[in-house]
Amino acid sequence: MIRSMTGFGRARGVVDGRDILVEIRSVNHRYFEFSAKLPRSYMYLEDKLKQLVQSKAGRGKIEISLSVYNIAGKETQVSVNKPVVENYIIALREIKEELNLSDNLSLSDVFRMTDAFNVLKADTDEDEIWRAVSAIASSALEKFIQMRENEGQRIKTDLLEKVFFIESKIAEVEKLSPETTENYRKRLFDKLTEVLENVQIDEQRVLLEAAVFAEKTAVDEETVRLHSHLAQLREMLDGEDIVGRKLDFLVQEINREINTIGSKAQDLRITKIVVDLKSELEKIREQIQNIE
Repeated sequence: MIRSMTGFGRARGVVDGRDILVEIRSVNHRYFEFSAKLPRSYMYLEDKLKQLVQSKAGRGKIEISLSVYNIAGKETQVSVNKPVVENYIIALREIKEELNLSDNLSLSDVFRMTDAFNVLKADTDEDEIWRAVSAIASSALEKFIQMRENEGQRIKTDLLEKVFFIESKIAEVEKLSPETTENYRKRLFDKLTEVLENVQIDEQRVLLEAAVFAEKTAVDEETVRLHSHLAQLREMLDGEDIVGRKLDFLVQEINREINTIGSKAQDLRITKIVVDLKSELEKIREQIQNIE
């Protein structure tokens, strides 16, 4: 299955009194690179989230963000610091007597007293939290992978069109290559006739020169290897394995054969075809840079 390295997945849900939001996004990268944006109190989940993502994604620069809101507030305990409140009240009433103030203390006044309340984080069950977070993260990851696969199918369709184009151009090279040798033989014969005028020309010598030329300019081996490489490329695109790196290597091999054809070409028509082939192959190279 061809998958793009570009993807995004988002999931949100309430689990065990916690409103959890997970977002996963990625862009191209040669290797697997992971980063996480987590609340300070949930930093211990980073390695678990990395393992979860890495179990489904092979390459790419991947970032995951997590936010958790405790709806039930069960992870927070609040208690009244009674001695502090009592001392505040005693002090205020002393001032009331001294300054002849009215006594209108209320609950809202107590709330504003510094250190009147103790706010403590209750002990949390890390396994319970991970079960809740992993459930939402798995949902986001599923959407993330689905987007990668959808984009991968689009890339595959485009690549197959380009492979077909290259194959059609190779067929043109195979057709023109023998004509190049024959045209050389005719030019050589005509040139010798012009130079030697009435002297009898050795036909066998001309054929020998043409054979040497054909040997130097023959591209049969290159076109055969190109057909083999392109057939292998098709198989990779139809396979189930992650093939990004393999495709990159295969494109290098295809480029090498095209360059060899270009260096051997003694025909302007073949030279133009080689230019078209290199242009199309560059487009393929750009596409596979986004394949996982």
